[in-house]
Amino acid sequence: MSTGELTCQELVELVTEYLEHALPPRERNRFEEHLTTCPGCRIHLAQVQETIRALGRVPPESLSERAERDLLAAFRGWKRNV
Repeated sequence: MSTGELTCQELVELVTEYLEHALPPRERNRFEEHLTTCPGCRIHLAQVQETIRALGRVPPESLSERAERDLLAAFRGWKRNV
């Protein structure tokens, strides 16, 4: 990956890896540097974190089989559709 300034689109694509502590140190630094200058990306990160917290409180059995299939299909293909 590039060593220059991270773009907002790149940050959005890396947010999961960031939250899972899976980014290499250089990429993590670029990610965090971008956050210091971009209020929109700070908001996006906070929204993703809140979504994760909220979904962590949803019992898996509350999701219908069809909804689960639809969500999994959407997430599997999201990068192809971007």
